[in-house]
Amino acid sequence: MAENPAFDPAEVIAAWAGDPVAFARGALGVAEFDDWQLEALAALASDDKLAIRSGHGVGKTAFLAWTVIWWLLTHYPAKAACTANTQSQLQDVLWAEIANWARKLPAGFRELILVKADKVELASPGKAENAAFARTAAKDRPEALQGFHSANMLFIVDEASGVPDIIFEVAEGALSTEGAKVILTGNPTRTTGYFYDAFFGPLAHRWWRRRVSCEESKRVSRKFIEDMRTKYGEDSNVYRVRVLGEFPRQDEDTVVPLDLAESAVGRDVMPLGNIVWGLDVARFGSDRSVLIKRQGGVVLDKPRTWRQLDLMQLCGAIVNEYKACPFDRKPAEVLVDSIGLGAGVVDRLREMNFGPVVRGINVSEASAMSERFVRLRDELWWSIREWLETREARLPKDDDLLGELCAPRYAYTSSGKIKVESKDDMRKRGVQSPDLADALMLTFGSSGIAAHFGSKWGSRRLTPNTGWVV
Repeated sequence: MAENPAFDPAEVIAAWAGDPVAFARGALGVAEFDDWQLEALAALASDDKLAIRSGHGVGKTAFLAWTVIWWLLTHYPAKAACTANTQSQLQDVLWAEIANWARKLPAGFRELILVKADKVELASPGKAENAAFARTAAKDRPEALQGFHSANMLFIVDEASGVPDIIFEVAEGALSTEGAKVILTGNPTRTTGYFYDAFFGPLAHRWWRRRVSCEESKRVSRKFIEDMRTKYGEDSNVYRVRVLGEFPRQDEDTVVPLDLAESAVGRDVMPLGNIVWGLDVARFGSDRSVLIKRQGGVVLDKPRTWRQLDLMQLCGAIVNEYKACPFDRKPAEVLVDSIGLGAGVVDRLREMNFGPVVRGINVSEASAMSERFVRLRDELWWSIREWLETREARLPKDDDLLGELCAPRYAYTSSGKIKVESKDDMRKRGVQSPDLADALMLTFGSSGIAAHFGSKWGSRRLTPNTGWVV
């Protein structure tokens, strides 16, 4: 729409109120839509409940931003309550997208939208009631969608699979208010809960439902789809959720279920206790050496990776990483997979006496909990699962780490012990080596190896830099 100082916004608002597609084109200047976006915008005018499950990067955040701006500018009085599973998803992603599109409004509209940290206001005389609010959904704060009232009420729940069911239970009355619109969007990570029921529950017929695959979106690169296919396989839950927008299969043999890992991303958990580093040393040309840092329930950073380093160079990289850490971020111990080349890294780091305790962990040895697991590796992988099950764990937003955590399968031996799939077996079914996840697994070696030695050799003591000795 051309800039015009005499332009009166009121003249076109009435027409746009019933036509979100025309609003997106005329007010926001959207030139190209995916088909699903056109369908969803049209459904906004006629349906009160919309549920959209999708793959990654298909443009759902843009759709939600268009919706919020359209709602505030074309309805009065109007409120929008927006929530998501994490503050980052809500403010860094959705709120940033709203601010981006608000700047594209023409004169006469642009000045009306004020985007603040947790609120979007309509700065129009007599219409101060119009506002959108950001409220993070947390299990211990279930009131995220409570207390909002307006003649025109819009509720948006982004990444709805990851929002605790208690949020929906507490807000059930508000969500069912006459005339309120509810929009649920997100990757379909779990086969239970409010989001799943919107598609397959007893009241699913009351929802306008849409699945959006990356394969049908103009916004998703073909390379991303091919990379996901190569990394995880078309039959994997990661591919189903992140590419196809399908709910995961209920694989009983997956060590870490996808919804368990997804729900830990960005969770509000305080890092407490000693910091430990897990170092998985590359054994093959295609593998990476990976370092992961964990403090209690929190993985502190995204994984650090190195390729094509010899052992001395890798030791130098670890020492440099340690020296660069602030005092309060230095590890108490570094846990290294000591099978093969890793043994040389352990010996050299100990020889250098560079600071923290260095422990070599041979994950092929027998488990301390010999009645449950075949090897120490099985026990430590299972520790990741049990750690995530506490709901007191936080993972960084890293799709590769998440995918690798959900890749290994497990089986029971004839004696009833748990055996986690080996790297070699994973390669045979076309899944890449879980180097990132193995580094995280090693951070659980502290308690695991202590129990291991205690159970096999009785009382032992720990000495600096040399590990466990009699």
